[in-house]
Amino acid sequence: MGKKEKREQKIRDSLKNVSLEDFEWLINQYGYIKAGGSHAIAVINKITYPYPRKNPMGQPYVKRLIEIIDNR
Repeated sequence: MGKKEKREQKIRDSLKNVSLEDFEWLINQYGYIKAGGSHAIAVINKITYPYPRKNPMGQPYVKRLIEIIDNR
């Protein structure tokens, strides 16, 4: 298992304590971030997902991002 897989698995195992940096890293592995400011938009395939830029990220946002990634 490489560094990328380990980092992603760490995020999946610990949904409650995910930093903004790790959250946005995961977005960039499967898509890109469209906007900045206090809220940003993750774009994965054709799905857009707005999220607040706060640290640490809330568990519902992390869960939803993982659902989007798994269903792409």
